[in-house]
Amino acid sequence: MTTTSERPPARQVSQRVSQSVFDGSRLRVVLLVDVNDGAQQQFLEAYEQLCHHVASVPGHVSDQLCQSIENPSQWLITSEWESAPPFLAWVNSEEHVRMVRPLHGCVRDTRSLRFHVVRETSGEAPGTAGQLQASPRIGDGIIRHALTFTVKPGSEQAVAKILADYASPEPHVDDTTRLCRTSLFMHGNRVVRAIEVRGDLLAALRHVARQPQVRAVEEAINPHLEQDRDLDDPDSARVFFTRAALPAVHHVTTDQGQGAEGERHALYYPARPGEGMRLAQLLAQRDEAAAEDPRNPVLRSTIFQRDEIVVRLLDVRGGLEADAGRVLGLTDARQVADLTTLLDGEGAVSDGVDLRKVVALARMEPITDRCSPEE
Repeated sequence: MTTTSERPPARQVSQRVSQSVFDGSRLRVVLLVDVNDGAQQQFLEAYEQLCHHVASVPGHVSDQLCQSIENPSQWLITSEWESAPPFLAWVNSEEHVRMVRPLHGCVRDTRSLRFHVVRETSGEAPGTAGQLQASPRIGDGIIRHALTFTVKPGSEQAVAKILADYASPEPHVDDTTRLCRTSLFMHGNRVVRAIEVRGDLLAALRHVARQPQVRAVEEAINPHLEQDRDLDDPDSARVFFTRAALPAVHHVTTDQGQGAEGERHALYYPARPGEGMRLAQLLAQRDEAAAEDPRNPVLRSTIFQRDEIVVRLLDVRGGLEADAGRVLGLTDARQVADLTTLLDGEGAVSDGVDLRKVVALARMEPITDRCSPEE
């Protein structure tokens, strides 16, 4: 038995608001499933096929299927992964979209929750890959998420006007959930809609989707989308929004950003094929290092990533061009070179380039930025 004198000294836990998928900790994924009445066997067969495929995905450790003892329609799937990045790479892939299609016809609802493993009462099992999260992170009660999609070239101005002119949805969702802020940006024909929610993200997304003014906007941009969708077809809408999901993989609020306001901007970093996760991780490392610098003009930074799409949402003091190197997280030639190997097309930079031009290339056009009255 461990005595008080034998306990290791308490870790000094940072009070900086931060979230990240890049700390190497093991990941536990919990999927709550509500199966249609009478479809339990169909669901079980679809799961067994899915389970067979996912067992070969790099980074997957194990999974478990459970059925409620109180309500046979309620099922629970838990899976363990070596870390978050391989899970996110798989769950955001086209392969995953295809693999889960058989489940759609037999479930009413699903809810996915993702957790880093912080403590284990029985210790790490022999052979279990990955590590425990070293210390708790400090949150600010805000969940950050984004959607991205492309519109047909030539329709950018029409789409921007549609997205800028809609009436804001009611921010109050329920007693515990509130829509705090919605920010829309465009880069060429790519649209990014970032939202901040206090409470239940899924409840907020469903609440927004039911608002008549939001539905009208979605219908108005339908003819301009590069990927066809039918919002009256649940499967079509589900596939579209699954592909459009742009999850937050890292967030930091600096000490200077606690309670401070800045200009909101977004930067688009197109990654080379297969390098999106590495690029997002590199930017996350730069953000964490920059957060230690009191001269850093970035008050808050959120990195969103899916496949080769990497977006940074920034609240900046003094504008983007005032200190381009620190805004980009590039303070020496080596860091510039590291970024160059991961960026695609004209976004790539080289040593000696004017970093203000890099900011101009990555900068997304702001369409609208709306906060709820209480934020």
